[in-house]
Amino acid sequence: MAHSAPTSPAAPVVTPASARSLAPWALLVGLLALVLLYFVGAEQGASSVFSGAGVHEWVHDARHLLGFPCH
Repeated sequence: MAHSAPTSPAAPVVTPASARSLAPWALLVGLLALVLLYFVGAEQGASSVFSGAGVHEWVHDARHLLGFPCH
């Protein structure tokens, strides 16, 4: 009686992503980063989108962490 060794399933072939397939994701991440940078760095005073100091208070510690002056 012949015994055969168990075989493992073939590993999937992973191809590197092309720049064309990554471009929409890179654009989305870039836009989200710019929006976050705006809210942390400039959302107060004359350039304010929202009235009041609510957004400033929510991102206050992040402003100091990133080196933006606020008071």
